[in-house]
Amino acid sequence: MSTMYAALLRGINVGGHRRVPMAEFRALLGELGHEDVATHLQSGNAAFRSASGDEDALRAELERAIEGRFGFPVDCVVRPGGYLADVVAACPFPAAELEAKQLHVTYFDKPVDTARFAPLDAEAFRPEEFRLGDRALYLYAPDGLGRSKLAAALGRPALNRGLVATSRNWNTVVKLVEMTRD
Repeated sequence: MSTMYAALLRGINVGGHRRVPMAEFRALLGELGHEDVATHLQSGNAAFRSASGDEDALRAELERAIEGRFGFPVDCVVRPGGYLADVVAACPFPAAELEAKQLHVTYFDKPVDTARFAPLDAEAFRPEEFRLGDRALYLYAPDGLGRSKLAAALGRPALNRGLVATSRNWNTVVKLVEMTRD
């Protein structure tokens, strides 16, 4: 039995740096033995089918292969399609009423708890808000991510030490669910 997964690459193809062309990324996934490979946008989103049931092993395999092919390390988060659908279903914000640029999900490589973000005075950032989910953080930023002071605060290295974290806007979150549906 095989499963559809999404691979979310962190920090590639930004400002012409750390270039990972999507055609080469798709080819690499195929060379690793994965099937039904597709990518979305240029920011490192891929869907693929694998017989592996171990997302951590898939992540490690993919990170090694990317570094070997492109010559630099890239952190990845790999999640099965069912998990992605659960993230959408559990959204604590009214996604249907918001513009996609106002809602983002940060995917973490492992569970996080509220204590990690306790030093942050969330009230100081209103009307922006965040909520934690299962290895995910939901961010409501009414003026978009680029203007979000809360996003900048959440991205501080002290809050993310020891984590791999990568964010996607709501349109991409929903598209990844569609791409990984069995």
